[in-house]
Amino acid sequence: MRSQLLFLLISLLVLNSESLNCYENNPRGHPSDLRVFHISSPCSPFKKKTNTVSWESTLLQDKARLQYLSSLAVKSSVPIASGRAIVQSPTYIVRANIGTPAQPMLVALDTSNDAAWVPCSGCVGCASSVLFDPSKSNSSRTLPCEAPQCKQALNPTCTVSKSCGFNMTYGGSAITASLTQDTLTLANDVIPNYTFGCINQATGTSLPAQGLMGLGRGPLSLISQTQSLYMSTFSYCLPNSKSSNFSGSLRLGPKFQPLRIKTTPLLKNPRRSSLYYVNLVGIRVGNKIVDIPTSALAFDPATGAGTIFDSGTVFTRLVEPAYLAVRDEFRRRVKNANATSLGGFDTCYSGSVVFPPVTFMFAGMNVTIPPDNLLIHSSSGNTSCLAMAAAPNNVNSVLNVIASMQQQNHRILIDLPNSRLGISRETCT
Repeated sequence: MRSQLLFLLISLLVLNSESLNCYENNPRGHPSDLRVFHISSPCSPFKKKTNTVSWESTLLQDKARLQYLSSLAVKSSVPIASGRAIVQSPTYIVRANIGTPAQPMLVALDTSNDAAWVPCSGCVGCASSVLFDPSKSNSSRTLPCEAPQCKQALNPTCTVSKSCGFNMTYGGSAITASLTQDTLTLANDVIPNYTFGCINQATGTSLPAQGLMGLGRGPLSLISQTQSLYMSTFSYCLPNSKSSNFSGSLRLGPKFQPLRIKTTPLLKNPRRSSLYYVNLVGIRVGNKIVDIPTSALAFDPATGAGTIFDSGTVFTRLVEPAYLAVRDEFRRRVKNANATSLGGFDTCYSGSVVFPPVTFMFAGMNVTIPPDNLLIHSSSGNTSCLAMAAAPNNVNSVLNVIASMQQQNHRILIDLPNSRLGISRETCT
């Protein structure tokens, strides 16, 4: 009986410890670290009741995001990278405290968007039960139409009360928001007068439940608004969705960043300045550098062509000529097995198969993708698929996107003062 009581006590202590640690920031003792959760984390209130993942639906969602990113790249003048035409739910979330006193929100991370926005009290059509209430914050204020931030917002409007509003679409959803300033607290850092959108009307079901935090390069992004505090530097480590704990980290500022890290120059695209472009010069499968047309990898600001890192796309997408070349070489390297299709992936194998490594060759660094990041496995059976696909086949299919699955268990460093992106292996859980 005593041993049973002791076991029960230990179990309760473990469960209480896990629940307390879920939203505890500074996961590794660094002052500006925030925990990053996968959407399916045990700590996440957004996790689904089943662990079954639809590969087909994820690929369709990724396809819509690629079309969105590609369409952004050919626009001649867009003030910020909005969340337009993204239909997927957020994959990774962090805790942000807004207002005085603080109101906690679990917001989606997106490295290809700028402005933050959250559902606010009184919102018509917002599905979340957690809403930010500006009336309960003594530091909240709505920005007037003449505020400089109003010109940086997407589709700004001026209300009857002369306050600044904006509207945008996000996948199948549309939002109307008031441009608001309030105190934002991240980990131990207090950021006064942070500008974000306070959603007062929404339609559709595509919105991240408690809002979004943009980590892009535009003027309303977290990185731009906290330039004096974080010196335009941050890194993130995305947890593997199969891990038991599901907690990665977002590290803000130049301190405590990896000292030993491979880096490649960041490229500037004046037409799509919010995206993190890099120079992908080649791809190696096994020990062979794949023969890819130069135009498939070339950076071209005029069309938006090139390669970006993006946290919102799940599976890496390569423009069709590049993907077909990589896929065909991958198939050639798999001995004594025929490729089949499953759930939208076209290079799948059953049983025990030896897969070749794939290495992305960037200017100044090579990154070999670990098997856990390279292959997706069926939830039932013993089928494994190459977790990549071709970019959408449309007139704007010019972007190669290094996506979140291929970034997992790596620390991705964005260092704007030195115009570089870094990658180092790290267990993110």
